[in-house]
Amino acid sequence: MRLRAPSTFDQARGRGPSADWTTLRTLFPYLWPPGQPALRARVAIAMVLLVAAKGVGIGIPLLYKQAVDALTVRPDMAMAVPVAILLAYGLARILSGTFAELRDIVFVKVAQSAIRTVGLGVFRHLHRLGLRFHLDRQTGGVSRAIERGTKGIEFLLNFMLFNILPTLLEIALVTAVLWGLYDISFALITAATIAVYVLYTLAVTEWRTKFRRAMNETDSEASTKAIDSLLNFETVKYFCNEDHEAGRYDKALARYEEAATKSKVTLSMLNIGQGAIIAIGLTLVMIQAARGVVAGTMTLGDFVLVNAYLIQLYMPLNFLGFVYREIKQSLTDMESMFRLLRENAEIEDSADARPLEVRGGEVRFDAVSFGYDPDRQILAGVGFTVPAGRTLAIVGPSGAGKSTISRLLFRFYDVGDGIIAIDGQDIRDVTQASLRAAIGIVPQDTVLFNDSIRYNIAYGRPGATQDEIEEAARLARIHDFVASLPQGYDTRVGERGLKLSGGEKQRVAIARTILKRPAILIFDEATSALDTHTEKEIQVSLREVSKDRTTLIVAHRLSTVVDADEIVVLEQGRVVERGRHAQLLAAGGRYAAMWRKQQEAALLEERLAGELA
Repeated sequence: MRLRAPSTFDQARGRGPSADWTTLRTLFPYLWPPGQPALRARVAIAMVLLVAAKGVGIGIPLLYKQAVDALTVRPDMAMAVPVAILLAYGLARILSGTFAELRDIVFVKVAQSAIRTVGLGVFRHLHRLGLRFHLDRQTGGVSRAIERGTKGIEFLLNFMLFNILPTLLEIALVTAVLWGLYDISFALITAATIAVYVLYTLAVTEWRTKFRRAMNETDSEASTKAIDSLLNFETVKYFCNEDHEAGRYDKALARYEEAATKSKVTLSMLNIGQGAIIAIGLTLVMIQAARGVVAGTMTLGDFVLVNAYLIQLYMPLNFLGFVYREIKQSLTDMESMFRLLRENAEIEDSADARPLEVRGGEVRFDAVSFGYDPDRQILAGVGFTVPAGRTLAIVGPSGAGKSTISRLLFRFYDVGDGIIAIDGQDIRDVTQASLRAAIGIVPQDTVLFNDSIRYNIAYGRPGATQDEIEEAARLARIHDFVASLPQGYDTRVGERGLKLSGGEKQRVAIARTILKRPAILIFDEATSALDTHTEKEIQVSLREVSKDRTTLIVAHRLSTVVDADEIVVLEQGRVVERGRHAQLLAAGGRYAAMWRKQQEAALLEERLAGELA
């Protein structure tokens, strides 16, 4: 048996620069998508506008200096030269802001396309993963990982490309201007301050990342517990466990509270240090400029220019601390989402897989053995054949492996030993899509989408007409019930179909399968939730639907399988008896004992019902 490799989604690894670069490399193809020249052109234009906005922005303080010097040196020209300079100053500010907004307008299509493509890719991949992955995972945690990951992409694109890169460009330009206009000490102090600021930010942020990670983990835990509890609302009420559920949720919230408190305290420590570094650097540069003015080597306009440059530089640099922290968080969230993409699908089509050719629908299990875990075998050498157009029933006690057979036939798992074949084709050699398209199932536990009855029936064949939907509902004996509802087929069924009774949900599932028109039918305890009268009605419908179709019936209630062409009795994963109903009764074996026991229970139930009436 092929086992699933350890889940990368489960592995909580410490993050480092290499993990961040891996995440960025994973994201890059979505920003420079192959085969999409229009999106690539938008990226290039956005970068040009980014440089233009910063280039104009660097010129703004120079114009401000000229205005100040003109007013200081030639007060009589205040209404001439300064006005022209100030007009140029105003125009430069308008252009700088306009270029920045145009950059956002051009790039937004790229960003949203990347978010959509990544989100859709993860969603599709989750549906490609095996049933084992989804049974082992808690949906709330996976959902939050996708939600935070897509938000992380949006933040990263908006701030890394249009905050960090422009700020770095601006730092380089300002340092060059200060070096070119004045003494090298201005450039050195500015560069040293920025270097200390960045190093301090990196070190402290790396240290406090573990607290943010703990926040994520406890947040996912709390969300998962809440969703799990609310989905099982009725079970909670049955056992009066509201306080128990509240206690479990509160424990998760308490762990989140502790992690969030530590995160906030360390954030304040980071902000204090960043503020001190910026203040010291700004003070040193201003002292140098003041000395130049006093010495006569610099004008008042130069003093204002230096001050304007540093304020213009340090404002986004101060914001850089927040951006860096959020980028680190975004990278963490994105890495969790991309880790889902690296999950290996347990069941995959082989390289030469071909579509299933259904020539009648014969189903054959040949010495099939299987276990969900290596130390727990469910089926051991099970073999049977369902000829095309015939009906085979599988019965046996709970835990005998009956429902496992339907999962193997759908290829949710691969067999450990043996072969499952349809019309002589090993199902491992055909595409999963064609295999599952050929099989229809009415499961024991029917789960409906939180949508209308029409949508849930039409899910068997999206695009079916209303007449086809209603015909399927009639065959499933549910059309009259739906027609009697105020909203008819537009009636919503609620979360997991909880607004319908068990029998109504089962009949919707039967109608959905009828609409699919599969070549092979599986009824997995299909009438288990129905009363005796309704069960008999639906049995007639099921016989009509399964006529000339290969049908596999998994049942505990033996009265539903008496007309099967062959009955296979499973016990502890092995076939212990097989034959038609009359043959098995005459044999007096395991099937006969089960039949007697159920008939006695049915007679007792009828007697009690009569006494109560």
